[in-house]
Amino acid sequence: MMSARALGLTLGFVADRACGDPRRWHPVAGFGRWALALEQRIYRDSRWSGVAHVLVLVGGATGLAYAAERSARIPWARIALTALATWAVLGGRSLEREACAVHGLLAVGDLDRARVAVRNLVGRDTAALGPDEIARAVVESVAENTSDAVVASLVWGAAAGIPGLVAHRAVNTLDAMIGHRNARYGRFGWAAARLDDVLGLPASRLSGVLAAALGLDSLGALRAWRRDARHHPSPNAGVVEAAFAGALGLQLGGVNIYDGNRREDRALMGDGRAPAVADIPRAVRLARRVGVGAVVSAVILGARTSRRAWSSAVVG
Repeated sequence: MMSARALGLTLGFVADRACGDPRRWHPVAGFGRWALALEQRIYRDSRWSGVAHVLVLVGGATGLAYAAERSARIPWARIALTALATWAVLGGRSLEREACAVHGLLAVGDLDRARVAVRNLVGRDTAALGPDEIARAVVESVAENTSDAVVASLVWGAAAGIPGLVAHRAVNTLDAMIGHRNARYGRFGWAAARLDDVLGLPASRLSGVLAAALGLDSLGALRAWRRDARHHPSPNAGVVEAAFAGALGLQLGGVNIYDGNRREDRALMGDGRAPAVADIPRAVRLARRVGVGAVVSAVILGARTSRRAWSSAVVG
């Protein structure tokens, strides 16, 4: 029989696929507002200030999640609470909508609006990007965010229940807000960025395995992962972007411009051709399959975790 945790994760995944993120009163957006308010009070250009920021916010959110899970003693209540938390933290459907919106604009030749729309997915400067460079940005974002916004949440939800779901999403949100290599956040955002790297490690590897298993070129995905991932500045994004590149028969990476004048020459990943506009739906379909594979993996892990906990309780 499926455990309450595994069933809750499954229902939450289905809710995300059906509905996406709520338009109003999103708890992650509320967390972001609290994070900004705290930053305005305690900001210092130091790592210790950033550590305090992370401890207060992640510790507080995780503690509340732990208390909520402990209070849900009836199985159906825990299932419902897990499903609600899973729906709140997953971002797969919304990621897909943003990618498809950019594709739709490019398909009708509306380059100016596509350059604006892709900013919802990437932090690089987009004002001078052509259609194929926008397509590359979208494919890279779909790959990375499938790991961050879908697979990682499911992995931590399966391993640690509602506190795991909340802790990962809190850390990942802080990384998106302050984990930047610039003058303001280089030191203050260090703790959030490093913790996000640690929590994202298992999910990026699972995402790479699933992309290889469910993509069109499994050997190409594994080859690109083994050869190219380590050259990416992120220990996690490199794995999943390389695996997606190989699985789709593309070559990702290249020059990105940030903050108007900061140039990053990203290592090339994969042996295929450069991405084109038509590759955006292909990346979305692969991401969708990876998400399904992740929820199946999470159900198996969640069921085993619950079984071990039940066996320990009986023996004790």
